[in-house]
Amino acid sequence: MSIIFYFLAAVTIIGALGVVLSPNVVHSALFLVLSFIGVAAIYFYIGAEFLGAVQLMVYSGAVAVLIVMAIMLTRRDSMAQSNPSQKLFRRVVTGLLAGGFFFLIGLGIVLSPLPGGELGASTGAQEIARLMLGTYILPFEIVAVLLLVAMVGALVLARGGDTA
Repeated sequence: MSIIFYFLAAVTIIGALGVVLSPNVVHSALFLVLSFIGVAAIYFYIGAEFLGAVQLMVYSGAVAVLIVMAIMLTRRDSMAQSNPSQKLFRRVVTGLLAGGFFFLIGLGIVLSPLPGGELGASTGAQEIARLMLGTYILPFEIVAVLLLVAMVGALVLARGGDTA
């Protein structure tokens, strides 16, 4: 692996650590955007341009803006209480548990008997479209209907208690 990949991975990890360790919720949201951009850059680096573009548009753009807007639209008194785990003991215990979990995952990867494979040819937008609108058309349409139902449900909940 090259130095570019390690740099992009470091940017992504720094962003993820900033999300977890930042006491300010708005700063955490901005670190989340940094982490999303790092993941998109890794996608571009490995040749998955379509996934990189989707990552940038959907996560770095839409989801991050949605999170920041949700934070900004909440009341100020609830923002002060949004990060209640300020105690050092809880942070240390959580850090040790997370570190142990990641150590076990890394140990499992290192000791895995499976051989490392090489990356296949990258899948472009045409191949993804052919699969989504050909082989997997039924699951694609079911997901579209579920998203429509979720959007209508969100609109009904947002309107309030008035029913016609």
